[in-house]
Amino acid sequence: MTNRPAAGPVPPPGCPAHAGPTEAVGDTGHSAAVPMYGPEFAADPHGTYARMRATHGPIAPVELTPGVYASLVTSYPLGLEILRDTERFAKDPRGWRAMRDGSVGPDNPVAPMMMYRPNALFCDGEAHARLRGAITDSLDRVDPHALSEYVERSAETLIDAFASRGEADLIIEYASVLPLLVFNQLFGARPADGPKLVETMMKLFDSGEEAAAANDALLHWISGLLADKRRQLSADVTSWLIAHPSQLTDDELMQQMILLMAAGTDPQQNLIANALRLLLSDDRFAGELSGGSMPVEDALDEVLWNDPPMANYGTRFPRYDCEVAGVRLRKGEPVLISYAAANHEAAMASDRRSGNRAHLAWSAGAHRCPAERPARVIATVAIERLLDRLPDMELAVPVERLTWRTGPFARALAALPVRFPAQAVAAHEPFAAPVSEPVRFDETSGVSQWNPVPSSSTPPAATSPERQPESPQAARRRLLSFLTAWWRGQ
Repeated sequence: MTNRPAAGPVPPPGCPAHAGPTEAVGDTGHSAAVPMYGPEFAADPHGTYARMRATHGPIAPVELTPGVYASLVTSYPLGLEILRDTERFAKDPRGWRAMRDGSVGPDNPVAPMMMYRPNALFCDGEAHARLRGAITDSLDRVDPHALSEYVERSAETLIDAFASRGEADLIIEYASVLPLLVFNQLFGARPADGPKLVETMMKLFDSGEEAAAANDALLHWISGLLADKRRQLSADVTSWLIAHPSQLTDDELMQQMILLMAAGTDPQQNLIANALRLLLSDDRFAGELSGGSMPVEDALDEVLWNDPPMANYGTRFPRYDCEVAGVRLRKGEPVLISYAAANHEAAMASDRRSGNRAHLAWSAGAHRCPAERPARVIATVAIERLLDRLPDMELAVPVERLTWRTGPFARALAALPVRFPAQAVAAHEPFAAPVSEPVRFDETSGVSQWNPVPSSSTPPAATSPERQPESPQAARRRLLSFLTAWWRGQ
């Protein structure tokens, strides 16, 4: 960010000679920037958005983390306009002024979510179209029915790990783990890799002392998987990316897989957990569960409107100084779209949200999320299976005592403790190995032949007494031990 220039004489209030657009945060300094970190913002983001609108209008100056500034769009029409405007706004962050001048370094807490990576999320134009095409074509080949069956089997495995205890933290023991088990299958990894992938990603998302080693382990895992698939392509997303006509390089393949994993794990966890919270606490939904009706799709729509997994993202960078809604935005100063605030504004003006998919939770424009369909399948099946297995489940603490993770981007619960009548656990068959379906090769050109016909990458496959809550570390160790033993057939 640039510093504010030295102030000159202050004009009289309302002076027509000095009327003009509101200046961007980079011009006006940072004293008016609204913090988007810490427990206060996490506890009541919609209250913060409302105060932003009242004070600043549809675009507000914000501080994402100490010393990192941006503009936040809280208006639905304006957010939609900017997300679709590729002429004035770039997705590629290499023009980010603060990163270029060194005032924000790559080790800054928000840098991993905003800095350039050679993947579809951070590219524009032809580069974006090429990388995104490989991703969308590969995801479109996933059979939704087979995916649903595999999610159900994964859900059963995880529920078995805590059903006999009568209590669980659904973040640590369910919502954060299930997407990883599904990705292990979608990528065509060996079933035995599942526990190790879960452990690695947990350490990575913890951002603790083991995060760097976990990142190296993830890169090693992906590199090994790519090498295996190059030797024998199968019916899985990794193989389809390798065989795609765009002919991605090894580095491009790795970067797209990392993007898919990042976009499909933590946000997917938040979607599942936020919908479960709503179903277990909101009378509009919780009151219907005991009657046998499980309005999961309605709950997902409600969450995507009001508490989307990625609440504030859609980062854009003005290609040149421009004026938007009376605010002067400077070239290279980040502009974020508040999906949550924009959706809430639109939802307040609407009589119906159930079944209404016009929200911005999946973004919009050229960079709209390409995985909306599988994401909804995973969340819906995961929630329905849990409620079917544990119909008398309830929150273990009042809903107002649930805490949210701090940070500017995601709307994520820190924990979701529940209790339920303990159950005896039935035995289940282990996961089947991925179905092999080699991709054809043209012996003349040496290039794999892309088969556009979708095919399956996923084969079918009394309240507890009061006790001291289990630590997250202990819960994770027990879960990983259970998964490892289960995969070994014990």
